[in-house]
Amino acid sequence: MKFTLFHLMPYADLDLEATKDYSTAWLQTPNTFYNPEKGAALYERYLGELERGEELGFDGIAVNEHHSTAYGMMPSPIVTASALARRTKTVTIAILGSALPLRGHPLTLAEEHAMIDTITRGRLITGMVRGIGAEYHVWGVNPVFSHERFHEAHDLIIQAWTEPGISSFHGKHYNHEYVNLWPRPYQKPHPPIWIPSQGSRETIEWAAHPKRKYVYLQTFSPIKAVQKYLKMYRDQCEHYGYTCRDEQLGWAVPIYVADTDETARKEAKVHYENFRNRFLKMPVEMLLPPGYSSVESMKGVAATKAQIVGDVTLELCMDLGMFICGSPETVRQKLEHYWKEMRFEHLLSMLQFGTLPADLTARSMDLFAKDVMPKLRAVAATAKAA
Repeated sequence: MKFTLFHLMPYADLDLEATKDYSTAWLQTPNTFYNPEKGAALYERYLGELERGEELGFDGIAVNEHHSTAYGMMPSPIVTASALARRTKTVTIAILGSALPLRGHPLTLAEEHAMIDTITRGRLITGMVRGIGAEYHVWGVNPVFSHERFHEAHDLIIQAWTEPGISSFHGKHYNHEYVNLWPRPYQKPHPPIWIPSQGSRETIEWAAHPKRKYVYLQTFSPIKAVQKYLKMYRDQCEHYGYTCRDEQLGWAVPIYVADTDETARKEAKVHYENFRNRFLKMPVEMLLPPGYSSVESMKGVAATKAQIVGDVTLELCMDLGMFICGSPETVRQKLEHYWKEMRFEHLLSMLQFGTLPADLTARSMDLFAKDVMPKLRAVAATAKAA
């Protein structure tokens, strides 16, 4: 099992009282509530937390992309990954991910990822996503063309990374007479590609295809949905005629660790509920605009979200397996149980969420790294050796 420290970099200093009448922290909450001095301090803190991930023994650290929201201050994960590239030496750096359909020029992304991969001498993981529906409102991109633009941008990037010399690319959305990447990626044929998703069947079918066999990551979902979609990926691999490896599967989940179960729940409650009910919350038409997904996938995601409509409590999310919280032993037992059921290789632990302050984040990271990760590694290693 491999452990990645995942960070959203939220604007944790958002005035929750002053913004309580806004239905969502996405798009509709004015940036007049953003204070650059506080933002600078948060960036310094969050980058430091990710850098500590290397000291604590995480295999990787991960950043992502969101726009016009207090949920995450990373409109460009290229910037954060670049800052981390020179301050770390051994961990992989995962960009989870870059929203391909929002790009007018995907070659720029191909160049930037190749630069980071070279600067780190092959420590980059490239995450490719379509971006959630809110991003399409930000950029004025028609969500009906989301899949088309994603697949075409992916094909262009792979061509730029793998075909030596000068080539051309002609598609419906992107056309280039000269595809001639400088620099080329350090890793051959290209950096590993991971596909985060909330459970789109089309995404699973595409990622599992024998030409790709990309790592599939289920994100922020009830545990029954995680089990369903990881199994769907395994079944899709069988349908294609090969057996899915554990290394092709991952799960992203918020985690909080304290000395006791009672202390963990008490300390995490307000901050996790701020994360779920203020930072993450958005209207369904913003999350899933018409045309963004097929009717079948839309129904599947909607069914999953139906369990958590409106404001939710920490206790409900713990019961649903959406949040792992407790003493080191409780957290270990929960994760070991889920691992034995699903056999995923990659655990993406989000150890800071919402308004969780620096001191609680640091202690939770320390306990998770010291008392949870080594035991889970041993369980997985023993199981593989058997």
